[in-house]
Amino acid sequence: MFKERFKDVNLKGDLFGGVTTAIISLPLALAFGVASGAGAEAGLWGAILVGFFAALFGGSSTLISEPTGPMTVIMTAILTTMVAKYPESGMAISFTVVMMAGGFQFLIGTLKLGKYVTLMPYSVVSGFMSGIGVILIILQLSPLLGHAAPSGGVIGTLSALPDLLTNIKLSELLLGLLTLATLFLFPKKYRKYVPAQLVALVAITLISVIFFDTESIRRIGEIPAGLPSLVIPHINADIFMTMVIDALVLGTLGCIDTLLTAVIGDSLTRKEHDSDKELRGQGIANMISGLFGALPGAGATMGTVTNIQVGARSPVSGITRAVVLALVVLVAGGLTEPIPMAVLAGIAVYVGFNILDWSFIQRAHKVSVQAMAVMYGVMILTVFVDLIIAVGLGVFISNILIIERLSREQARQVKAISDTDQNVVPLTQSERGLLDQANGKVLFFYLSGPMIFSVSKAISRQHTSIADYEAMILDLTDVPMIDVTVGLALENAIKDAQDANCEVFLLCPNLHTKEQLQKFHVIDSLPIENTFLFRYEALQAALKHVNTKTESNLLT
Repeated sequence: MFKERFKDVNLKGDLFGGVTTAIISLPLALAFGVASGAGAEAGLWGAILVGFFAALFGGSSTLISEPTGPMTVIMTAILTTMVAKYPESGMAISFTVVMMAGGFQFLIGTLKLGKYVTLMPYSVVSGFMSGIGVILIILQLSPLLGHAAPSGGVIGTLSALPDLLTNIKLSELLLGLLTLATLFLFPKKYRKYVPAQLVALVAITLISVIFFDTESIRRIGEIPAGLPSLVIPHINADIFMTMVIDALVLGTLGCIDTLLTAVIGDSLTRKEHDSDKELRGQGIANMISGLFGALPGAGATMGTVTNIQVGARSPVSGITRAVVLALVVLVAGGLTEPIPMAVLAGIAVYVGFNILDWSFIQRAHKVSVQAMAVMYGVMILTVFVDLIIAVGLGVFISNILIIERLSREQARQVKAISDTDQNVVPLTQSERGLLDQANGKVLFFYLSGPMIFSVSKAISRQHTSIADYEAMILDLTDVPMIDVTVGLALENAIKDAQDANCEVFLLCPNLHTKEQLQKFHVIDSLPIENTFLFRYEALQAALKHVNTKTESNLLT
């Protein structure tokens, strides 16, 4: 297994990729750690542990995993809620949720459900990602203005905003704005040599040290050297279901974040990742990260793209990155002490701004009013209600809209004709001749394409005048699949025809479709001689029946 993963080692590119992505990760890990409320060290160790074990056990050769904006937003909400409710055990409960989320990810990978994770409409993905970006920005308003984050998440921050604005600490606001200015205005041509986040972190920290005294600016402080302490899993029976739901949300978001990033990586490397293996690797990484009180993580787009662009081709780059970050923590942890909180808030705001799906926001109204409504609806629900409700409702509404559009299209593929002048069925010249000879006494009932439940009404409408015919050919030649509801609608059509003394002939050469009809017991009432594989034979049989009936009527 490991030999296969490391077969494409490009030592120079992998080492360079690892060092480069470590430099990119450092300011982000510090910012996310502080933003979450768990502390800068939790962010750093999350970047180390998730990055190392996901690279070791994952299913993508070049994916860089670390705490991300979306994961941090959810983790912040979990930490805030749990610590407020259980001051003594809240932190342990929160990291137990991280372990449970990792276990959930591992289970999804083990059950080989990875390919289904990202099967959701883009408008929903765009909406909840943009919503997470908005949340991250709002949560950083307080530290950007020079204050500790108020309780209550987004609503709490917005409620406290008038007080925050009347008590602005101008020195910290200035540092935060300088950070944002550096990040937004840093020349693009230099970004490929040095990440803007690192430039902002170092430059604005130096400005704060030179021009401001230590006491007037809130700073990170020294990160404890040494390995992180183990967190003993703590499950509170009173909130067990809440813990499970939080773990499902965190784990699902991590799966989506990771697999979307892996797809981007595949497009650059021209290789295909193993989704299930990647989720197992992410699950292991997050379980270990939670065990050591570190932030959860997922595949990070910026780190992954940079890693590939500088020449990395194997998991050696991800392992190298984790080792470099570990050395920073264990050997040079004191260097982080003077970093202002406002600088990290500025970096987090910049990340939130970039999470917003500007591309889709700018053109959503041109693509579809419905898609735009779903996207903004999911975004608003994500920000002000709940992520799981937002995604669930968004997927449900999107699927309803898709089914409605499919229903209209499929209804057009249900055609009942008795006159070839209508020219709507793919009949050959000889087949048209047979249908013409029936003099309007044969109803040719033609269906094509996948037939799902939404088509049943169209089938019912088309055979309402069945009593006017002496024979009906049910043509399922071009139907690759059929569901139970449509099967029952066809059964009713057959029964209605038989009740009206209209002989039914079935044309079903597709074995899979025929097996489905047999399972539903739809064709039990049809004699075997009324089942055909070819249209011409079915038309001949129907015409013969009409002629025989006509002759019988003449004799009587």
